[in-house]
Amino acid sequence: MHWYIDVLRKYWVFEGRARRKEYWIFALISALILIFLSLIDEMTGWKVWDEGVLSLVYSIAVFVPTLAVLVRRLHDTDRSGWWVLIALIPLVGAIVLLVFLVLKGNEGDNRFGPDPKAETATW
Repeated sequence: MHWYIDVLRKYWVFEGRARRKEYWIFALISALILIFLSLIDEMTGWKVWDEGVLSLVYSIAVFVPTLAVLVRRLHDTDRSGWWVLIALIPLVGAIVLLVFLVLKGNEGDNRFGPDPKAETATW
């Protein structure tokens, strides 16, 4: 759970690097919260533009931290955050971005900062 909270604390932080674990645990918890809120929306019938109110508010609230952790994850693989835009290419772009997200990060420092795995290994 602390991985999720840490990403939210770094709301506007697009610099640095994010481990695979940080990104994927945030994505998992965020998806579970979204499913739970969608169920509540369905049971209560709260809809705006055919979307559930709670799930829509949550999605808007976590948009920036999701984008920030995505950019930091790309930085861990020594790629610019602009690679996020590859997802705009239908189907192929999303697959390429997914591959980038599951790749192991560079060991040691890279142009985006120190290795986040090395920082956490010291505790």
